[in-house]
Amino acid sequence: MPEGHSVHRIARQFALHFVGHKVAVSSPQGRFAEGAARIDGLEMTDARAVGKQMFLEFDHSLWLCVHLGLYGAWDFAGDITADATTASSNGRMGQTNQRGTILDRDAAEDSAASIGAPRRTRLRMSEQEKLETPIESFPPEPIGAVRVRLLTDDAVADLRGPTKCIVQTPDEVDAAIGKLGPDPLVDDSKAAEERFVSTVLKKSTPIALLLMDQNVISGIGNVYRAEMLFRARLNPHTPGKDLSVKTVRALWHDWGYLLGVGVKTGQMLTMDDLDDESYRKALAHRDDRHWVYHRTGLPCRVCGTHILMEELGGRKLYWCPKDQA
Repeated sequence: MPEGHSVHRIARQFALHFVGHKVAVSSPQGRFAEGAARIDGLEMTDARAVGKQMFLEFDHSLWLCVHLGLYGAWDFAGDITADATTASSNGRMGQTNQRGTILDRDAAEDSAASIGAPRRTRLRMSEQEKLETPIESFPPEPIGAVRVRLLTDDAVADLRGPTKCIVQTPDEVDAAIGKLGPDPLVDDSKAAEERFVSTVLKKSTPIALLLMDQNVISGIGNVYRAEMLFRARLNPHTPGKDLSVKTVRALWHDWGYLLGVGVKTGQMLTMDDLDDESYRKALAHRDDRHWVYHRTGLPCRVCGTHILMEELGGRKLYWCPKDQA
């Protein structure tokens, strides 16, 4: 499932290429025909991500709300931009399995060198991002079961396989966002931090489950959960109420930091202070990118103890039994 940084990156594509444009909306698959008709021909006025959910605003006070879930993906095509992380990886990038490297360490998404001129191509954005072959004509024919198609004069976005795809009013959007935990890229205020801290400190639930609870904090998935707990040297089974205020605040700030890195690089890069060669390897291969995630049975990078994997809350949890004792 895409974690928070992926959804923020998708929202940026919409902000670049759709906001300010009238959009033809259809449902090639047919399952979203009624919803598509409500926003067809309207101008997109905003694109925002909150955690793992995305909200696209249209005039007439209507919003298209999308949660990709396990299988959802957006396919962009037309005169769209692709940042340097995509271009330098020979067309494939994402949270896992990226091939290639970033050649310039400063070529982050919002640097001057990272956004190329728009070109007529296809870009798939979900848990992973994949730059596909250039398109021959525009708009391209829909591929697969496209739930909704958003089309402007120069760009098209096709949505497939989402968990949620619904048109909502402003009040409904406010209610949906109100149920979500804070997202530090949306609100990094002291109030948002205090909301997270106070919620965690009231809970007897293990911190490993709290970090995955989207009502507690938005955007963290299985990879970031494991990596944040290791970075904090926290036993994942520790109840939230047993943590110190300082520790919980540190988790909030670390999530904001890692989320920013993920948005810039397109990778869940969780290892700091890497030399240039290690940095290139980390961006090129998941095996060189994480402290504990997906490293069952391998030696801890710090102490050498074998990394454990267990099931917790229906998801795989990776941790070091010594450094996180």
